[in-house]
Amino acid sequence: MSDVETLLKAITGEIQKSVTTKSVVGDPITIQETTLIPLINIGMVFGAGVGSGKGRDQGEGSGGGGGLGIKPVAVVVINKSGVKVELLKEPSMVEKLVEAAPKIAEAIPKMKEMKEKQVAEKVT
Repeated sequence: MSDVETLLKAITGEIQKSVTTKSVVGDPITIQETTLIPLINIGMVFGAGVGSGKGRDQGEGSGGGGGLGIKPVAVVVINKSGVKVELLKEPSMVEKLVEAAPKIAEAIPKMKEMKEKQVAEKVT
């Protein structure tokens, strides 16, 4: 097994250990007659690299890294009135843009093509 494969297996193994249902659904908190259950959004990223060279003394390398982001997004409220989910905040503009980025990237070539077609029609 290569160094990169070993590194990737180690990184993904650690990620698998850290993501469970307990990771996204927090422990219930009871205050008087109301129970609150936090819901959490988890984002992960990782990467690995490798190097090479002409000889043992002229190169080689490896590397790896990762990141983890945890953000509370909602809470389940259980009381005498029933059960409801309360969002902690609306998504930010940046979060909305990140979600929309693939659609925007897909639309740009189509918009450019339409613009070129309009210009061509005006010329003729």
